[in-house]
Amino acid sequence: MGSVYLSPFRFKIILIMRIMLFSGYWLRRIIPLFVAIVLMSFAWNSVEKTGTDAGRVVNDLNKNGRTDLYEDKSQPVQARVNDLLGRMTLEEKVAQTQCLWLQKGKLFTGGKFDPEKAKKLIPDGLGHFGRPNEGSASVFGPGLDAGEMAELTNIIQRYFIENTRLGIPVIFHEESLHGEQARDATVFPSVLGMASSWNEELFSGVYAGIAKEVRYRGGSQVLAPVVDITIDTRWGRTDETMGEDPYLNSRIGVAVVKAYQGDAIGIDKEHVAATLKHMGVHGQPEGGSNTGPVFFSERHLRQTFLKPFQACVQEGSVSAVMAAYPENSGVPAHADKWMLTDLLRDEWGFEGIVVSDYSAIQELYTRHSVAADAAEAVLLAMTAGVDMELPDPYAYPHLAELVKTGRLPAGALDTAVRRILELKFRLGLFDDPYVDPRKADEFVGNPQMRALALKAARQSLVLLKNENNTLPLDPVRVKSVAVIGPNADTCVLGGYGGTPRQTVSPLQALREMYPDIEFHYARGCELVHSGKRSLVSVNGVPATRAENLPLISEAVSVAREAEVILLMLGSNTLISNEAIGLPYGLGDLANLELFGSQNELIDSLSALNIPMAAFVFSGPPISFLNLTGKADAIVQCWYLGQETGYAVAETIFGDNNPTGKLTISIPRSAGHIPAYYYYKPSARRGYNFDDISPLYPFGFGLSYTTYDYSELSLSQTEMTTDGSVDVSVGVTNAGMIDGEEIVQLYIRDKVSSVTRPVKELKDFMRIPLKAGETKTVTFRITPDKLKFFNSEMKEVVEPGDFEIMVGPSSAENKKINLKVI
Repeated sequence: MGSVYLSPFRFKIILIMRIMLFSGYWLRRIIPLFVAIVLMSFAWNSVEKTGTDAGRVVNDLNKNGRTDLYEDKSQPVQARVNDLLGRMTLEEKVAQTQCLWLQKGKLFTGGKFDPEKAKKLIPDGLGHFGRPNEGSASVFGPGLDAGEMAELTNIIQRYFIENTRLGIPVIFHEESLHGEQARDATVFPSVLGMASSWNEELFSGVYAGIAKEVRYRGGSQVLAPVVDITIDTRWGRTDETMGEDPYLNSRIGVAVVKAYQGDAIGIDKEHVAATLKHMGVHGQPEGGSNTGPVFFSERHLRQTFLKPFQACVQEGSVSAVMAAYPENSGVPAHADKWMLTDLLRDEWGFEGIVVSDYSAIQELYTRHSVAADAAEAVLLAMTAGVDMELPDPYAYPHLAELVKTGRLPAGALDTAVRRILELKFRLGLFDDPYVDPRKADEFVGNPQMRALALKAARQSLVLLKNENNTLPLDPVRVKSVAVIGPNADTCVLGGYGGTPRQTVSPLQALREMYPDIEFHYARGCELVHSGKRSLVSVNGVPATRAENLPLISEAVSVAREAEVILLMLGSNTLISNEAIGLPYGLGDLANLELFGSQNELIDSLSALNIPMAAFVFSGPPISFLNLTGKADAIVQCWYLGQETGYAVAETIFGDNNPTGKLTISIPRSAGHIPAYYYYKPSARRGYNFDDISPLYPFGFGLSYTTYDYSELSLSQTEMTTDGSVDVSVGVTNAGMIDGEEIVQLYIRDKVSSVTRPVKELKDFMRIPLKAGETKTVTFRITPDKLKFFNSEMKEVVEPGDFEIMVGPSSAENKKINLKVI
């Protein structure tokens, strides 16, 4: 499928064969040898087409006629890195700190990679090549299918190996937040949606599959996962995160990193290098405005926002970290040496690479104004510990000038390049750099991946309300159903989503799966019309009330004769999304209510007094107070990925019993932010004329069955500061339907030297329970679950009384006291 490289060895074989054919010598002497040579040629051709061993061939035939130490795969990685680094010029080192993305179109002619252009633009090599799935396009467009992308990465990789002086391969990076952001790739539910499963095994399976899709296509590093803690849900990137809790984010984050990278020291050809995003604070920007400043103490950073990063570094051995756009207390993250070197490397032991967020080095002088120009910005970033600039060489080309003039020590550049080269060796790019396009075509978006996407969608749904057992519907008894709403006949994939081979909307799935039921559809209202596309977002134009009044009237007419109303509401990526600000686009929200005319639609349908079940599709949680009072059942769907329709249809008719629980509190309004559960004792005094509690609390989620919890018991009532205690609880499925319950452990330090939260999640367990079954769940309380940073910034366990809480949510639990001595 790709071009075939005619190696010197194969050329010589073919030449000898032709000489023998013309001489007639083969007729008398070596027919067996000829047959062997032909077979060798076919075998070699097959190897070259698949790319399986092509990298080894190139490296064994270096331009200097010998195999250098760095080309010898039997040598230790550090020895290979040292040897290669010692051979590099200053310009070649600087090139390794750079990437091409928006500028990659300059390397193509007529949509084809042009080696002559590459020789002029990047003669000294390159560190990263951004998003090859887009082909020659800088951004957007349909992109390449799996096989085409694999072929392109082989062609580009071959250029770097064969046409640069030292043959240093390039890293291809891709976005893969909940599936590779590419054509034909499998699109899973949003991360916030999947987090509602509280299922580390699910995440392991999903992201192992995503890693294969990316690597088989030629990608070798992904800019994921996002382990930011989200506190301000007005933030347009809320759906990219795992929610508000440091412990849960840590556990899921570690599972994702290990799934991406595998368990070995090296990263094989079914795995990719993971990149943590975004260190240090992104999810509570001032005013909920993306990339806005933050103001937090070191204690709060360590105990909250940085916990998942530390876990992924120390437990997951993550390969890369991306610095965040915001500043904290006047210091932008990309210039924060304490954050990126003192803490990340010296204290936590991180050995990977630190990459910039897109164009963030420029922002040190264009936005933050802590540098006068690009050269000063580079000096700040490199000194802080940023090894590589993404996505294009805007600022880091100044590295050569800074080293030559002595403003930056040569050793600082060497340290950064050493880390980049080490990752390339760990990825196997020097020894086996090519991929098989046929394998990519066969695996990407295959039926097994599609089944995994459906499983993830089922577990992402959260049942918030179900009065009078409105759900599930009985497919035998129900004959006429009204399906209404702007998200009824669409499949919202969410931000950073690819273009899968197939999608299915709720209406499509219902009609396909239950053909004996009449489903009457009305859109009900429009939300927004698509507007101008920017680099990051698409600005939507809100639909007017005048446009929507006829649609609401039509919906009422359609619903009037139905036995039940299924209302598909919420949001989409034209309303809430990542946005980099004017003039490109805005995606943060000031109002968390249902957008546009949806509340008027709810009011009109509610007046019919017909049972109504609502399904809310959204990125961040929506403060649907009006809906809570008028719908009989509510299911929080988030964005469910390509299999949206099937997961929703199965849940409506009981083939899927929802098990998800919230990983982020749903506030009553934007004015109730922050609504996170682990607030301090002096917070949440209350509001005049309003309820201070969240609309739905962290950890909450119903089921089509019910669960009873017994009283807690401790293996002993006291523990030492270095000991452990077990806490146990019996959980019974008290209903008539099999299900799975997510049991949650919270702890409160009753008296401490610095103030502590009213409760903190410290463990959880997802358990299957058949109808009527009881299981005993046991959690082990260890010192790490009791530690905090005291007034001297030392992480300690203080003796005293602790309240142990176990239950189905942060707001409902059994309690028992534990004394620590």
